[in-house]
Amino acid sequence: MKKIAKSLLLIAFLGSFNACNDDEPPLPDNLAAFESTEKGFEGEETQIKVALSRAVDVATPVSVTLTPSQLAYDTDFTTTPAATNNTIALSVPAGQSSVSFKVSKKAGILLDGDESIAFKIASVGSPALIGTNSGLKLSFKAIISEGNTIQLNGIAGSEPGSSAANSVFLDLSSNVQTPVLRDSWDLGFYGAADFRVIINASNGASALMIDKSDINAVSAKDLVPDSLAVGQGTGKLGLVDDAKGDLTKTVIKEVSATDADNKVYILNRKGGSGTVLPADQLYKIRVLRKGTGYSVQYAKLNETTFKTVDIAKDAAYNFEYLSLEKGATVDVEPSKDRWDLEWGYRMYYTNFGNGLIPYGFSDLVFTNKQAKVEAAEVLTSTVTFDAFAESNLAGITFSTDADAIGSKWRVTSGGTVGVKTDRFYLIKDPAGNVYKLRFVSFHANDGGERGKPKLEYKLVKKGA
Repeated sequence: MKKIAKSLLLIAFLGSFNACNDDEPPLPDNLAAFESTEKGFEGEETQIKVALSRAVDVATPVSVTLTPSQLAYDTDFTTTPAATNNTIALSVPAGQSSVSFKVSKKAGILLDGDESIAFKIASVGSPALIGTNSGLKLSFKAIISEGNTIQLNGIAGSEPGSSAANSVFLDLSSNVQTPVLRDSWDLGFYGAADFRVIINASNGASALMIDKSDINAVSAKDLVPDSLAVGQGTGKLGLVDDAKGDLTKTVIKEVSATDADNKVYILNRKGGSGTVLPADQLYKIRVLRKGTGYSVQYAKLNETTFKTVDIAKDAAYNFEYLSLEKGATVDVEPSKDRWDLEWGYRMYYTNFGNGLIPYGFSDLVFTNKQAKVEAAEVLTSTVTFDAFAESNLAGITFSTDADAIGSKWRVTSGGTVGVKTDRFYLIKDPAGNVYKLRFVSFHANDGGERGKPKLEYKLVKKGA
């Protein structure tokens, strides 16, 4: 009898447990959608992403149809993957939440700017469904977006810290985001008249000048490794570039026309948490002028010979970027007039009571200072986001500081994490277009996902 009683109790418990599970609310629909309903591009190729609400458990097929206007497939443009009968077959990999395809112009074609392609999500594998932004018009010219709601993708891979593995550049007028691995570059070389060099703040880099002009004469003997540590309460602001984007306050001094004046620097290419890479992973660098461009000498700290790479300026870009590990230039930010904001992790600063010190933060937003993008903060106690119109621009003071938005849009401490809903921002782009922008979510506490902030923006005033 005791065994029967125990069995009955077990059955009752399991029934109760299953009933509790049945009472749990189901997950919301997993919806597939384009990042925007319109997009423009002027280069040779562009990527288009289909994003799902959340990651899928198994590989999930997505079918996208295309309808060209004043264009012919394989004559004027192609896609990767290739289209069959005007349909592109895609697959979202298991564990991922998006898939992309590429549209490329054919070499040598001449376009009027009226050409476009209409893309439509035709089907999605179960249990995912088609979401609201199921159609996208790709114009073969620059557009001026009326506004969009977009989720930035700072996630790359599944390793710890991957939620901020990307820096994401956003161009409001074309609805285009460009994610770039933070660890993909080390030095940036200014493309305008001055000869300026930046280190990779998004990778927690730090640098220290050595009072020597012979790179082969510099070794680990010239350095106390901890002197390069920044973040977590350590380091000095002089080891990192100016957080507001002032190029006269970079660690590496302006490159002199007199070679002997250009000193050697030791670079900790990856830091930010109060640690320094081992000596065999530290680099020594020396930058010289070469004609209208740069010549970079570089080597590992204890190496006795150095390599050289030349960097040409390109006025269409703020900076040309160099990877020391690859010994070559790499693509990072878009051309200077094709991005407005950069979101991600970066060395910034804080104060623990003894003055400002460098400190690494995630979810920072910077404006494209070098291209003269400006920003202003507006409190909703003055005017709401929805009500703000062109007439409200009178009396607004815009800031040219790169950190005009910075961390002001969110809270990450004090027991409360989430978007500040009492404010929004105005962004004036290089063409004079003014957008109002508010952050919607970035954390589980506000209904978002860390590493994938969501924001909304609308055109307030079109540029001249």
